[in-house]
Amino acid sequence: MKDTALSETHIALGAKMVPFAGYNMPVQYEGVNIEHETVRHAVGVFDVSHMGEFLIEGEHALELIQKVSSNDASKLTIGKAQYSCLPNDDGGIVDDLIIYRVKEKTYLLVVNASNIEKDWNWIHSKNDVGAIMRDLSNDYSLLAIQGPKAIEAMQSLTSHDLSEIKFYNFIVGDFAGIDYVIISATGYTGSGGFEIYCKNSEVKQVWDKVLEAGKDYGIKPIGLAARDTLRLEMGYCLYGNDIDDTTSPIEAGLGWITKFTKEFTNSLALEDEKRRGPERKLIAFELDERGIPRHGYDIVDGHGIKIGEVTSGTMSPSLAKGIGLGYVPTIFSEIGSKIQIQIRKNAVPATVVKLPFYKG
Repeated sequence: MKDTALSETHIALGAKMVPFAGYNMPVQYEGVNIEHETVRHAVGVFDVSHMGEFLIEGEHALELIQKVSSNDASKLTIGKAQYSCLPNDDGGIVDDLIIYRVKEKTYLLVVNASNIEKDWNWIHSKNDVGAIMRDLSNDYSLLAIQGPKAIEAMQSLTSHDLSEIKFYNFIVGDFAGIDYVIISATGYTGSGGFEIYCKNSEVKQVWDKVLEAGKDYGIKPIGLAARDTLRLEMGYCLYGNDIDDTTSPIEAGLGWITKFTKEFTNSLALEDEKRRGPERKLIAFELDERGIPRHGYDIVDGHGIKIGEVTSGTMSPSLAKGIGLGYVPTIFSEIGSKIQIQIRKNAVPATVVKLPFYKG
């Protein structure tokens, strides 16, 4: 089990620690609902240093990225980031990721913790163009400072105007007394804020100063459990639950990051799937009655026949109702369609809804 550079800090703060993607991570501090509401209405800070970071550089960096990723990275200018995925050869997804253009011929790829080795090997296997690849995952830490008060709370820590960093843009500048830090207007919560990339040796200083600067704004450390409820309220896919090696980006509703203006791994088959229409789709649903849908629960039709299963589900802290995602045949995917979720012996009625669940 690996520790992040802040594992001891979390333990000292009273966090409940759990194994996650091979790391010892804080799942909660005070409680999921309190932490969730803190991010929705004020500001919270997450340690997500378990994420992986790859640097792809050189003359052929963009060529390699274009070949392995579904989105069109040629649209990235320096200081911009892009959500994308790595399609496999069989119609599924190796991983989803964020691509940052750091310099003219330098890109940073941020991948999921559980997929670091898999992603590295996959991209490396496609690198017949001589792009320079470096795995920085063990050297860098990542903090997510999220919530509507993030800009105001963090402005004293940098000489840059945080309000000028647009969504999915970033700068490299001073932050919390460290000179070269990536300050990125990205996140997984839907409540605004930043993600901060720095070296492992610097992250304790950054963490302490972030908590100090945010004290008057109600900042709290936030665990992975609230990160999950926050992302689910936005309908953001979680790799290993809602997308994996067997789910296509088209059926997962990720057609918007799948650009057929270029060729990439398995693009012809995916383009054909888009043209024909997928046989199943990832839907969002809300329970019409009390209940909590969980990962793996069956989705059934009006006759009790299984038509799919829940990929992610929870009791939404913001909406105070059961919400979830799951794959069903396309015929059941229309907004307003009625389905049922099998919760133990009860088939609880639910309605297919439009994302996001949480409108802010």
